[in-house]
Amino acid sequence: MWLCLLVGWSMHASADTKADKHWRKIAHPILAKHCTSCHNAADKKAGIDLDIYYYIPSVISRGETWLRIIDQIESGEMPPPNKPRMSQVEKDSLINLVRSILDEALTDPDPGPGVIRKLSHREYAYTIKDLLDVEFDARQYFPKEGSGGEGFDNQSRVLYMTPLTMERYYMAADSIMRSLVKDPIKWRKVVPKDYRPSIFRRAINRFYGWFGDEQLVWKKPKKRAHDIIMPFATKAFRGFLAAEDKVELLRFFDDIYFTDLWKTNDGFQQAIRITIKRILVSPLFLYRSEVNLPIHKPYAISNLELATRLSYFLWSSMPDDTLLQVAYEEDLHDQAVLNREARRMLHSPKFKRFSTSFAPQWLGVEEALSSNEVDKEKFPEFSEDLSASMKQEVIDYFHHVFTDRKDLMELIDSDYTLIDPTLAEHYGIPNVQGEGFRKVQVADHGRGGILGMGAVLTATSLPGRTSPVLRGQWVLEQILGTPPPPPPPDVPELSAEGSDADELDLRALLEQHRASPNCAGCHAKMDPIGFAMENFDAIGRWRQYYRGEISIDASGRLTDGTLIDGPADLRTALSAEEEKFAENFARKIMSYALGRGIAFADTPTIRAMKKALLENDFESETMILTMVNSYPFKHRRSDMTDLYLKE
Repeated sequence: MWLCLLVGWSMHASADTKADKHWRKIAHPILAKHCTSCHNAADKKAGIDLDIYYYIPSVISRGETWLRIIDQIESGEMPPPNKPRMSQVEKDSLINLVRSILDEALTDPDPGPGVIRKLSHREYAYTIKDLLDVEFDARQYFPKEGSGGEGFDNQSRVLYMTPLTMERYYMAADSIMRSLVKDPIKWRKVVPKDYRPSIFRRAINRFYGWFGDEQLVWKKPKKRAHDIIMPFATKAFRGFLAAEDKVELLRFFDDIYFTDLWKTNDGFQQAIRITIKRILVSPLFLYRSEVNLPIHKPYAISNLELATRLSYFLWSSMPDDTLLQVAYEEDLHDQAVLNREARRMLHSPKFKRFSTSFAPQWLGVEEALSSNEVDKEKFPEFSEDLSASMKQEVIDYFHHVFTDRKDLMELIDSDYTLIDPTLAEHYGIPNVQGEGFRKVQVADHGRGGILGMGAVLTATSLPGRTSPVLRGQWVLEQILGTPPPPPPPDVPELSAEGSDADELDLRALLEQHRASPNCAGCHAKMDPIGFAMENFDAIGRWRQYYRGEISIDASGRLTDGTLIDGPADLRTALSAEEEKFAENFARKIMSYALGRGIAFADTPTIRAMKKALLENDFESETMILTMVNSYPFKHRRSDMTDLYLKE
């Protein structure tokens, strides 16, 4: 419904409805009294200008912003303590009015914008592994990728195709084929001597039909090429192989083979290899394309498209034979069928790929550890092996919680972690010997949950010292989903140098920093959280003193008045923020699953996932099933109606 309102507003901006007048009558006096002195076109604190919301469609067009506004008003964060407080009547009037407007706008479901997604480097490597059983290190070939949306590298808006990238895809295809040909067993899986039709051949027959009379004139090489290329291309293109694509591939093979190669002993094999390379650089392989219907309303995606969405969400790769067969023979949109397949995939070893991809990116440690900006003079013990172990702890712990424990609140607080001897030595935990990661009790060592992990603690530090500000900001952003606004441009930053004096005087420096009215609000949220983590140094080791002599003060008062002292108290306090954690985690999962940023229209799905977590003891499987059965996951909107994304 709100899309129609937006279109109407853009065409008739001067239209003034009874609802608009009611909005201005109720909301504007309250905003003028309590809000617009700071949030106006001139000051625009926190990037918000409340003077622009004259019509209701303007409120709807910034729905996510208004959800945050009323949350802060309801919690008492806004107006700030040094400003006149809203009366309960004012607060209720504004909150109820905004909620009624936004809820009405969400009446009609909207799957969000249709996006075309190129395979990320990670997805490309996993797809090659599943398609050809070839291990491929995409980092050696492709330019570095960025992240978008909620911080993931599978977001459509950061997956560009440049001339350099396309050139590297050709090089990658050459390398992959060389690896394949060197291994006769793997090559024989692609080109067997006695090829027998598979499910893909049967599926092609059933759903796409044959070439009609053209088959009657085929000779043996053509027939054999067809029986090899068609199933492979169907699988490589994830079941999407139209008649014209079949014709094009077979003509390509004919041109290669019958021009010259037919004269040689291995000509057929060479022609097949060249054709497979063509498939590997085809847009149908490199992109996860979906049919874009020329209609103005959302529509259900096909079974094959849903299978592809599901497999790249949970496995970062193409659908397997079983999932494709279900897509061909059953209704994957049926909740029971979809749940059955999702559960099967959650229990597959391939689901470890989800943990490997999602967890480090959600926590923001992948890039930080890869860039390796630790001051090696101050911390010579920080090695590549230690960095790798830190990242693996994040992955293995997340995967254990997600698949074995299934209570996602253990991500926040637990009495154990999964470490190897390298990390055990770094953490000062005795009696961890032998290779590999294993479950170890760590409560007596000040650790537990992700807040005690070396990867997180290193990623949220400066190169030479800890940063309570960065650590506090990280918790607000990544765990609670309540990021503070950027600092005002006229406020000087704290020193980023790594001297011991900086660390010793940090609390005093931050107290002085908070004396500025422009800084007090945000630092009151960040600093107590960060100081509670000060017992961990810049590379995650436990400490009780600065420079071995000054005791660390890890105490503080959270904005709700809760007194904390150290990481254990912080974990307890964060465990009480179930609703914020559930909503933020749902946002992250949804963005990762759909490969795009979160829009206001996604609010119903976020709420449903949040509810699933809160009502099912934060059980991970229930949340995943809620996501894959959601309207946005099973539907799309034509590009022609792509009117909005995230603000």
